[in-house]
Amino acid sequence: MNNKCSANIYKYCRIYQGDGLGEKVLIQTYGCTLNQADSRIMGSMLSENGFDIVYNDGKPASMEGYDYVIVNTCTVKRPTEQKILYRLGKIRGMGKKLIVAGCMASANRDKIEKVVPEASIITTSNIGNVVEAIDKIKKGQRAVYDTYGRVDKLAYGINGQGIIARVPISEGCLSNCSFCETKYARGPLNSFSEELILQAVKTSVENGAKEIELTAQDTGAYGLDRKTNIALLAQHAAQIEGDFRIRVGMLNPEHLHRYFDDLVDAYKSEKLYKFIHLPVQSGSNTILKKMRRNYTIEEYENYVRELRSKISGISIATDIIVGFPTETDADFHDTIALLERIRPEVTNVSMFGARPHAEASRMPQLSNTIIKERSVSASRTARKIQYELHNELLQKVESVLITEENARSLTGRDDSYRSVAIGKESGVRLGDRIRVRIEGATSACLIGKMP
Repeated sequence: MNNKCSANIYKYCRIYQGDGLGEKVLIQTYGCTLNQADSRIMGSMLSENGFDIVYNDGKPASMEGYDYVIVNTCTVKRPTEQKILYRLGKIRGMGKKLIVAGCMASANRDKIEKVVPEASIITTSNIGNVVEAIDKIKKGQRAVYDTYGRVDKLAYGINGQGIIARVPISEGCLSNCSFCETKYARGPLNSFSEELILQAVKTSVENGAKEIELTAQDTGAYGLDRKTNIALLAQHAAQIEGDFRIRVGMLNPEHLHRYFDDLVDAYKSEKLYKFIHLPVQSGSNTILKKMRRNYTIEEYENYVRELRSKISGISIATDIIVGFPTETDADFHDTIALLERIRPEVTNVSMFGARPHAEASRMPQLSNTIIKERSVSASRTARKIQYELHNELLQKVESVLITEENARSLTGRDDSYRSVAIGKESGVRLGDRIRVRIEGATSACLIGKMP
């Protein structure tokens, strides 16, 4: 029996009692960084109990050599859901022992069971049962863990190894956006304890992490059920010793007024990337009201102005949904005009897609043709703005933390979390912080060279 858990600080660590130690498990993850963090928690528990774990985030992987496959699913967009269902069918055809976890397992279990009726199910609040699930499968049983409970997932432990560590700080949210199915999957806000979050950050840094991603369904709501907030958490995380950077995840603008000044203070630390993901979703107050976003365009623009005036070098990322039910040409033009006024460094454009449990799915829908046309137009505007902003940085020298590599290049992040690609310079390794001169740019990234 594996005894590594005896020294584990996490009180919920469990020991697998079977005789299958050393068996291989593939964890394939779709969706957001919170899903990726959930996968690392499951992988950490399995690893502590003797299983060999391989992670594969969203990309098709060979099934050869794996005893079990865990697919951690996403339900935000219909195309992603269809891709996952197709993948589940392929895995079933290979005869693999399969566990389906994540948001689709929580929100749309019926769709999963039509494709893979024998697959075991673990919903988002039950990932702590992953070891027991494999134990049941090993005995020829189907495992189903689908009850809802408020669980501090970090109590299970998390594998903080790697240059980038994704640390979940909560799940669920306080909002009720009419287009969103994730609330149905993950439930109301459940903030994890600051003590365990800070311990996870500290452990990750000690294990070599150089970038810490504080992730949640809505980091802006963190702590509002615990009489604290994301600003205070970020301040405390930045006090941990070590050479690393912190990226704060997506923050719903409706909560900013609660702690705006404290958040600005937190961003004064050199350990925080000067980057904030503040999704606006639409440039029309009429549509924002129908989306139930609980802020106005005027409030949003004021936040952007204040952030840029008080935090030097801040990058603003935002999200846009085009083709929301009843969106008129005038509403859409308001969105384009907003982008041109605030000029976000990053804009993620999504086409509206009706989700079965979301209120907006029952509203009058626009035609796919109109939605696609608006997506093309909004994406063109976003790319133009991003390209222009990137070109303003040509010949500047930036400090870049190298976090990724492929066969031809290395990629890192500057202090404003902009993506910078360089050639495979001699001696540069993952985790290095280097000086880079910006010599080229696309709408997606900067292209640099060591001076």
